[in-house]
Amino acid sequence: MRISICDDNTHFTDQLCSCLEEYFDASGSALPEIFVCHSGEALLSDTGDQDICFLDIEMPGLKGTYVGQKLKKRNPNVIIFVVTSHAQYLDDAMRFHTFRYLSKPLNKQRLFANLNDALTLWYSRNTQILVETKEGCVRLYSRDILYIESRSGSTYVYTAEHVYKSLKRMNYYTEVLPKGVFFASHRSFLINLQHVTEFDHNTIYFDNNIPPAYLTKKKYSEFKVAYNDYIESRRTAL
Repeated sequence: MRISICDDNTHFTDQLCSCLEEYFDASGSALPEIFVCHSGEALLSDTGDQDICFLDIEMPGLKGTYVGQKLKKRNPNVIIFVVTSHAQYLDDAMRFHTFRYLSKPLNKQRLFANLNDALTLWYSRNTQILVETKEGCVRLYSRDILYIESRSGSTYVYTAEHVYKSLKRMNYYTEVLPKGVFFASHRSFLINLQHVTEFDHNTIYFDNNIPPAYLTKKKYSEFKVAYNDYIESRRTAL
């Protein structure tokens, strides 16, 4: 993971770096690489990964709204925090699907809470698992798995392009896939909430024309809460 900070205020970038160091130290996690720059031009010329980015909107030269659009075009999965003291720019920032807005001066507790959500999202997209089949093993990103199905004594892993008949049982996938993103809608189904398009009391539907999955009636209310929580955790928050 790599975190970028782009802000022309060096006092603010120093403060944010200190907060990030404190956050990861308290969580017991290794501090990711942090790239700091002070202009949109410098950020766009950077050739490193852009996983999580803290982006000032009002800077000399290229504006943050333009830079954010460019970053999203390069990598639709980049998680962008817009940092600004100018509320009038927030409507423009909506156009490139900002993950969160952080106001200046920085509120550390709010930063930490939103960083928790960002890391949950990042790990849910970037967790890799090994799917073992009779033909061999394939490595998949969890984000590419639509659901897991247990059927007739076998376990099937569904992606948009392929269905893998796995040698592992359902309990293996329940353990290794990200919590809060995958939900057991039935004893035979483990659903990726990222790909759900709609559902009713019996059925869950997906994008990419994938066959629907079963939702047991007794889990309908629990699933609805889990799905709403998932959506809310990814909603842009002021």
